[in-house]
Amino acid sequence: MIWAYPDVSLLLILATIFGVLYLIYLYRFWLINKRLKVKKHRLLIKMGLRIAYFLLFLVALAGPSIGNATKEIKQEGKDLFIAIDLSQSMNAADIGPSRLQRVKYELKNLIKNFSTDRIGLIIFSSEAFVQCPLTFDQNVLQLHLDGLNTGLVPNYGTDIAAPLALALQKFRTDENQDPKSKSIVLISDGENFGDNLNSVLNQLNEEGIKVFSLGVGTANGSTIPRGNGVIMDESTNSPAVTKLSTNTLKRIASDTNGQYFEISDEVQEIPQLITVIEKMEGTVTGSRTVEASANKYFFFLLTALGLAIFDMILPLRTISM
Repeated sequence: MIWAYPDVSLLLILATIFGVLYLIYLYRFWLINKRLKVKKHRLLIKMGLRIAYFLLFLVALAGPSIGNATKEIKQEGKDLFIAIDLSQSMNAADIGPSRLQRVKYELKNLIKNFSTDRIGLIIFSSEAFVQCPLTFDQNVLQLHLDGLNTGLVPNYGTDIAAPLALALQKFRTDENQDPKSKSIVLISDGENFGDNLNSVLNQLNEEGIKVFSLGVGTANGSTIPRGNGVIMDESTNSPAVTKLSTNTLKRIASDTNGQYFEISDEVQEIPQLITVIEKMEGTVTGSRTVEASANKYFFFLLTALGLAIFDMILPLRTISM
């Protein structure tokens, strides 16, 4: 028999309390017995019942499992690159406190859901860089997320193809070559000034690497803060306004058999993104054998309750007529 809660300290405490209280009860009965003619056999029956169902309650509390069946549990892992747009437009505050700050907050929660997966961080604007290589270390990932800001990369426009090409290169040079375990989460407001996107998408599609794009921003947009002022549009000599552009992001997801998700003050689709990634088939990274025996506490508990009810309805006549 296998016990779900083998620690006997709690059981000993409960048994001690029961024993002390029952001894007090028996002592009181002995005092009564000195003065009155008492039928002792009915008392002995009740004492036996109470000890029996109390012991059964203790057994049920310990969680007995009967049987020696075992089951092999496979642990699957995935390789996931998260590409984060750090262009100046990510400082826009159409999503409070800003697009980038909201992304950092949401990513911390996302990463916690994939503790058995390797995750890497890529940052980009006009160029792309690996901020953190693929790793299982959640603490390292969280530290890199805390330090993200738009000053980490050159800002001469946004090239969405750059992080996809870099992630593809890192996947190709990695020891793990299982295409089913590789995917990219692309986080951006959708502005794109690059011209190499078609070629990269074709290569990703050929290798079965899915891209899940996450749009950040609103259709109304916002000005872009810089210092104590805002970035100016030189062509109109007025504050530049950045808006969420979904067309490119949706196309990237569609062409790689991924999906498009969005973050705004009205739409929060991070839970859906987490669900989709969890459903992806991963590479088997290990296995462990666990006991498959079912907890049979219910039978002991049911028997104890039956005896307790019988004890309640069983009369105890102490004085002979």
